[in-house]
Amino acid sequence: MELDLAGIHQLAAGQGIDSETLDNALSEALLLAYSKTSHPAKHVRVELDDRAGTFTIWARDEKPVEPTEENPHPRPELGEEYDDTPHDFGRLAASTARQVIRQLFRDAEDERVLGAFAGQKGKLITGIIQQDMKDPANVHVAVGDVEAILPKREQVPGEHYRHGERLRVYVVTVGRGLKGPEIVVSRSHPELVRQLFEREVPELVSGAVSIMAIAREAGARTKIAVRANTEGVNPKGALIGPGGARVRAVMENLGPEKIDIVDWSKDPAKFVGSALSPAVVTGVDIVSEKNKTAVAYIHDDQLSLAIGKEGQNARLAAKLTGWKIGIESSEARAAAQGAQGFEEANASAGNEQ
Repeated sequence: MELDLAGIHQLAAGQGIDSETLDNALSEALLLAYSKTSHPAKHVRVELDDRAGTFTIWARDEKPVEPTEENPHPRPELGEEYDDTPHDFGRLAASTARQVIRQLFRDAEDERVLGAFAGQKGKLITGIIQQDMKDPANVHVAVGDVEAILPKREQVPGEHYRHGERLRVYVVTVGRGLKGPEIVVSRSHPELVRQLFEREVPELVSGAVSIMAIAREAGARTKIAVRANTEGVNPKGALIGPGGARVRAVMENLGPEKIDIVDWSKDPAKFVGSALSPAVVTGVDIVSEKNKTAVAYIHDDQLSLAIGKEGQNARLAAKLTGWKIGIESSEARAAAQGAQGFEEANASAGNEQ
């Protein structure tokens, strides 16, 4: 049966599909198509002749074997091969070949896309917003000739995505979806902030400064804990930059989101104290290192600042440090300690009498 195998191979080669892969896929597809014809043979194989541009379906029938005492249930033998290519198989074969080629082309394109993005996971990329009326819940971001998906869960509350605008996004996953390659990107991921700072702060790239922890409520506020790895380097100053230029450049990519940069410390009391910035902490008591609970003491006039609107500052400080943080009044603590001291003094005087 005729089939333009030379033309098919030429098309496949243009897509980087090797001959063996193509021939195997064609053979399997032709056998499947043959199995759906009337009275197909059980034992068959496909022979492709690239030069002649033909294919043949060779079949073999089972021949019964007489049982013997030694072998009472013998397996049937296979007879000689014969050409069982259906006479009206040409149109079905051509349609099958087209389907195989389309699928191989899709697979090749999928591999190309996955290969191009395999090294982009966990990195910052820039794309152009493409709105898809058929998919209103998600934002499509064109990166070259590939579209990444910015799903609702990775979007920033209150952030507007306008068609044609350039947008920096963080690549969360690169993998295969039901409809081919799936590149999922994020605007709300904490690592987006880290990557933005790394673009602006040479000290982060050189290793002189490290970002030790990030806590983020996307669209509202981010806290970043930093430390210096080189003597004489001010880690907070490195991220803020001259006149605040570096942190301002990052904030331009985040809209109205505020950024707090605090000092990291291996001493949990110091770290908890700095994490509650911009409030000034007068002292921290470690309640339980095992359960990671601590109490921070704040002057009355700064309690609302330490807690933040709807508890946001305290909540982010807890995320940043990994500790459960209670906040109490410094004045109330001092009054309680004074009262306790007065009672102890009275008790001591009574005992002396």
